[in-house]
Amino acid sequence: MAKDTFFHKKVTLNAGGKLIDLSIPKVMGIINLTPDSFYADSRQPAVTDALQQAEKMLADGAAFLDLGAYSSRPGADDISVQEETDRLLPVVKAIAKQFPDAVLSIDTFRAQVAEAAIKAGAHIINDISGGQLDDAMFATVARLQVPYILMHMKGNPKTMNQLATYDDVFNEVLDYFTDRYLQLKKLGVNDVILDPGFGFAKKPGHGYALLNRLEEFNRLGLPVLVGVSRKKMIYDQLGLTAVEALNGTTVLNTIALTKGANILRVHDVKEAVQAVKLMQLLHNE
Repeated sequence: MAKDTFFHKKVTLNAGGKLIDLSIPKVMGIINLTPDSFYADSRQPAVTDALQQAEKMLADGAAFLDLGAYSSRPGADDISVQEETDRLLPVVKAIAKQFPDAVLSIDTFRAQVAEAAIKAGAHIINDISGGQLDDAMFATVARLQVPYILMHMKGNPKTMNQLATYDDVFNEVLDYFTDRYLQLKKLGVNDVILDPGFGFAKKPGHGYALLNRLEEFNRLGLPVLVGVSRKKMIYDQLGLTAVEALNGTTVLNTIALTKGANILRVHDVKEAVQAVKLMQLLHNE
């Protein structure tokens, strides 16, 4: 059963010399350093604001903080490497200094930005493009020897909505993961996490099809990250807004946990941590 896979699969990550056990799912808190991310309450462009949000998320039980300075919402405008780096690095350095035990993930598809952030104190690279938007990314990850979140997307944030067509979305995403993971493995990347990319070149129906078969990604033997927090696949189906989508987020996060998710990437850490705790109690009974 998926539940057994989820609770008994021994999965570890080496993040900055810290061995993190994902056999009990962990929660990743989102901190957006952009002025236009789709969920306004996650926008924390100022260093002081980001530090306050980091402190709250860590207190609420986040195992990881995911910092992004490039908006990947559908149709988002492109920004330069310099602007992304200028937004990102002061926050990475400040959080690493104030919370030295925090494990920091960097949401970027640019190898140059990823490397600068790792050198500034981050630990994980979270690439929405799976190495497709920067040919140097895989080699950079291999050289830095850091965990890599491999997400599925077609095109880029500006074009992905026009590319949301599939004959069989699950098998196409699985084939993509298999191909990209083999490339990473050949380069010597040790820690790879799979992210199906909910909302990225996916219509809501594609998202639900992937969630329904989530446990089948376990055949690759890799941890799986689920990021459905406050997304259109929730609020649009319920006639709500992103602001009103916390309850729906918790429902889908709970379903993801039953189907083997190892990491929940969320805007609302406390509620996700509670879902994990209650799932553990259910299993222990």
